[in-house]
Amino acid sequence: MIHRPASPPIAGRPDVIAQAHARSIELGLRASETPDFHPLRRPALRELVDRNQSLYTHALPVMETLHAQIVDTQSMVVLTDNHGVILHSLGDSDFVEKANRVALCPGVSWAEADRGTNAIGTALVDSQPTVVHAEEHFLHANRILTCSCAPIADPFGRTIGALDVSGDTRGFHKHTLALVRMSAQMIENHLFSNQFADSIRIHFHARAEFIGTLFEGLAAFAPDGTFLSANRSALFQFGRPLAELQRQPFDALFGIAFATPLQQTSRAPGESIVLTLPSGVRVVARGEFTAPRYFAPADGFAASSRIAVSAATRSSARPCEPAPLATLETLDTGDAQVAAILRRVAKLRGRDIPVLVLGKTGTGKEWLARAIHHDSPRRAAPFVALNCASLPETLIEAELFGYEDGAFTGAKKRGSVGKIVQADGGTLFLDEIGDMPLAQQVRLMRVLQERTVVPLGGTRAIPVDLRIVCATHRNLRAMIEAGTFREDLYYRINGLVVTLPALRDRTDLAALVTRMLALQPDHERLPRRVSEAVLARFVQCRWPGNLRQLANVLRTASIMAEGAQQIELEDLPEDFLQDCIEAEPDGISKPPASVPCNGISEPAAATPARMEDWQATLIAQTLARLDGNVSAAARELGLARNTVYRYLRRASTH
Repeated sequence: MIHRPASPPIAGRPDVIAQAHARSIELGLRASETPDFHPLRRPALRELVDRNQSLYTHALPVMETLHAQIVDTQSMVVLTDNHGVILHSLGDSDFVEKANRVALCPGVSWAEADRGTNAIGTALVDSQPTVVHAEEHFLHANRILTCSCAPIADPFGRTIGALDVSGDTRGFHKHTLALVRMSAQMIENHLFSNQFADSIRIHFHARAEFIGTLFEGLAAFAPDGTFLSANRSALFQFGRPLAELQRQPFDALFGIAFATPLQQTSRAPGESIVLTLPSGVRVVARGEFTAPRYFAPADGFAASSRIAVSAATRSSARPCEPAPLATLETLDTGDAQVAAILRRVAKLRGRDIPVLVLGKTGTGKEWLARAIHHDSPRRAAPFVALNCASLPETLIEAELFGYEDGAFTGAKKRGSVGKIVQADGGTLFLDEIGDMPLAQQVRLMRVLQERTVVPLGGTRAIPVDLRIVCATHRNLRAMIEAGTFREDLYYRINGLVVTLPALRDRTDLAALVTRMLALQPDHERLPRRVSEAVLARFVQCRWPGNLRQLANVLRTASIMAEGAQQIELEDLPEDFLQDCIEAEPDGISKPPASVPCNGISEPAAATPARMEDWQATLIAQTLARLDGNVSAAARELGLARNTVYRYLRRASTH
């Protein structure tokens, strides 16, 4: 850790800090002022988070990753809205108390008008990443902090918030701002991909190895070639501001007719093409397009085709990590089916018999795999997990078996040992093994037979000693019949087969809720229980996402209920009610027979046609009553907004 002594207020960066101090004085602030200890009340904070739901949703996992990188450094990660009001924070327990002394907590404004010169407020004013260290803060009370902040822009370049790392001045590190800037750019790229999910997206960079990374340029186009927007990296590569690019056609930006790359990548999916920027720089590019039903084909490009999916859209990051400590004992929360599975698995303790875990997505297959590892003699060795469905075929071989230096273009120098070698002495968990390509199945079979692995581009066989646990939601026997899964591999991995039940089929829901809430960090003042009304609603839910969905619902609700004794119904996510009653295939929740819903009752034996009419009438009447407000209608009906938009598009075609 690199330390830096406190510096005078305007030393080192006179322009930024001096101008910020001048603004603070003009605002009538006094350096000796005491920080405001009156954050927004819970309902107001909840409403503010709702207004910034897209930012909040996409930032949360990035904040958790960033916090993991700076953990135990007496610091915290902070997310604010575009006015500098803190929406959420994650911090080390030994720093939270110090942060509370200066009101660095959710619901408090850190705009310059309220806090004077500080990284959050100053970064938002200047629209640029900013560090404010120790005595560079205007308020004396804030000089215990060193803060690094980067603004976050929406896909159209408008500032919608800021990401900040604030910590003890003694823990200042010159690389913190770089981490914050990269994390903010990651959030922006997530927002960009979400905003233009139904558009044609071009991923490009002058260096091919940067395609699929944080540094790739992203440009979005309508099906007719109209430019829509571009991310920060693309703007930098174009060398032009967004407003100027919006007046340019595709051929002016990339030196080629719009139809040409579409037709070329349609004929040869997965292959990169070379385009030329206005500056004359040649870049490697890949396109991505998943066309919705209402898009018409453009220039002969088939609306259903998908072109050259970049590695960025198939990130191997896991959306939901399991509990920090999973053992066979902690997984037994009272359900008889699960208890029987745990007893069978326990009999294999100390024996390297492979285990195949079946079950729907989110049922806790990785939790069980970690418990098997922890309760074995291999517990002191690594547990290494790989999701076979999260990587494209071109990367899974390198990730699993490793590669030598120079094995392929873009490979890391000194190569990579791969997941199999990383798991030597421990346990290798292959999640979604049913999605592993046949070529890699053959190589894996050889590893399991010979207990050696040869990296890509290498000649030397590396001996490995590991236990293998696999999981899938697919029917492997049916895949064997179809020729998409090798029978010899199947019999290598299914020493013991267990099937985890879906959450709706378990009897220990209340115990699971208590266990998950108990695992929350103590320092976050998060509730440890739910109200009876919430538990009753949980019992009604069909839980299509199983344990993963339950964990995510509890995490969001806990943050909404921060500071309260328990989670109430109003703390639950907006779209959660959609999954609390049985859903129709179209995603429209169906009320019980003969029970009125918003003034409309449905016959007990409705035909599919009448059910579709009922659904359409319900949505139409709700929209009419709410003056066409889609968000409000979706919230009242317990639907996702996309479902309401689907209805609107369908109605417009009739």
